[in-house]
Amino acid sequence: MMQTFVRPSRDLRNHYAEISEIIKDHDHVIITNHGRGESVLINIEDYAKYEEFLHQRYVAEALAKAKQQAADPDTQWADHESVWETLGKQYDV
Repeated sequence: MMQTFVRPSRDLRNHYAEISEIIKDHDHVIITNHGRGESVLINIEDYAKYEEFLHQRYVAEALAKAKQQAADPDTQWADHESVWETLGKQYDV
């Protein structure tokens, strides 16, 4: 089970190897400065999973918004050719 550890910022310098082992086990470390949480260290694999999660959430929200707009009877549609023509004029391509 994942745990969260709280360590002062000086431990990054003085005990980095220990902190590195903590995050290798997929635990998280909150780094404090003067007793206040300042940053979080996580395993690089966990970070990649988090980035993927955020991307999937963004895509799902954008798709839901697009479906909602498509269902709106006031939505105006443009055909493929006119979109490319407008973009070509706008960007001189």
